[in-house]
Amino acid sequence: MPRLDRLLARTLGLSRKQSTRLCRAGRVVAEDGAALRDPAHPLPPSRLPITVRVDARPVTLRARYHLLQHKPRGVVTALRDRRHRTAFDLLAQAREEVPLLRDLRAVGRLDLDTSGLLLWTTEGPLLHRITHPRYAVPRVYHVALARPWSPLPPDLTLEDGSRPRVQALAPLERAAAHPALHVPDEAAALATITLTSGMFHEVRRVFAALDSHVLGLCRVAYGSVTLPRELAPGEHRELDLHAEFANLHPASDESSSSSASKSSSSSSSSSS
Repeated sequence: MPRLDRLLARTLGLSRKQSTRLCRAGRVVAEDGAALRDPAHPLPPSRLPITVRVDARPVTLRARYHLLQHKPRGVVTALRDRRHRTAFDLLAQAREEVPLLRDLRAVGRLDLDTSGLLLWTTEGPLLHRITHPRYAVPRVYHVALARPWSPLPPDLTLEDGSRPRVQALAPLERAAAHPALHVPDEAAALATITLTSGMFHEVRRVFAALDSHVLGLCRVAYGSVTLPRELAPGEHRELDLHAEFANLHPASDESSSSSASKSSSSSSSSSS
């Protein structure tokens, strides 16, 4: 059962000792005006989120928090990095808007040169579930390419022997491309690709195996969650990942094996 002092500490970035002192000093007040002096005061999950006042300032207490972020290019997916700005740094800049900031962890990774949808959650078991290969959550990417790609074989194997699960691959019209996709002038083709395997640098390696080269890459969807076209780079938005993935079940053996494209595997008609 969540306790008042623990939720205060998580929400305000305090130590347990500091949150205990706040309670015992009568500085934490319920919505009805009653002072919450017992640090161990239980707050059932069914009552959360709940708003209290700390030194007359409203504070919303939560047991969990999820958000989606538009990760820009030039930012790494990490909590800290010595060389590059991180996606977490962007959230920390808006710490007043981000509950449970210190407990947030990214769902998967986008590399330095990849933009787009990045999910965050405070719940480790949920993170593990929606990233585990057995659930085969589809990830959709928009891609700018240096040249048209070769036909996709049903048994595509990458250079390390791994077999990506390509659920869909098709040409992408420029007008349909997500605004988050960086399209250099030299791009000769655009594609949309859906993968369910989530391997390291997978999209780039797939197109390298298809005799092309990625110039711009953007993740536009993760499962049922899509990146809002109007969300600016670096901005974020709260969402409920439990609701989004309520119907998530382990994939069948057939869908978990290496799959062939369900759509066009040639980029000859792609726009640039």
